[in-house]
Amino acid sequence: MQSRSDVKVSFKAQMLQAREDAIMRVVNQLLAEKGFDAMTVDEVAANVGIAKASLYKHFPSKEDLAAAAMVRVMRRAQAFLEGLAPDAPALEQLRTVVRWTMELKLAGEMPSLPSQNSSLRATLMANKDYMDGLIEVSDRLGAWIEAAQAQGAINTQLPAIAVLYTLYARACDPVLEFLKMGGQHSDAEIVDLVMSTCFDGLNAR
Repeated sequence: MQSRSDVKVSFKAQMLQAREDAIMRVVNQLLAEKGFDAMTVDEVAANVGIAKASLYKHFPSKEDLAAAAMVRVMRRAQAFLEGLAPDAPALEQLRTVVRWTMELKLAGEMPSLPSQNSSLRATLMANKDYMDGLIEVSDRLGAWIEAAQAQGAINTQLPAIAVLYTLYARACDPVLEFLKMGGQHSDAEIVDLVMSTCFDGLNAR
């Protein structure tokens, strides 16, 4: 039987988790909208509705805030890959993953990747959870790329690493925002258009 102190601890833990979840949602949204360099700790605290001092109790720096959000996205990607049909053709697996990342991007749920000289990049490189997730996701996608090349579905002249980075780039593709700002296409149509240019190229068929 739980003691009153156990219930209090449990309730406090739940409240802290709920607050961290709220913080992560705001950070994720701001990273998607404006990127790490333009995001400020003040606006994170204001959007969550807590004091900046309270925010620092959860995350000691802006880099830690953003890294935690990126780790969550990476875990979400790992879970998505785990849920894919294992017997689907390699190219179809790749198309499904790229479509999913672009849908997240258009929904404002995909953080923009940090620039080469960003302080966040160094934090992420030192974050074991993030790097382990990145390696796992990259290995999975890399295996599908090589399988698709062996099946003649992807140009074998292209190094697999170049294909991998090209697919990763769709998660932060500015074309998605440009087409959305134009207001002429739905999100689903935008994803279809960029999927076509990514996988079918620009040559007339």
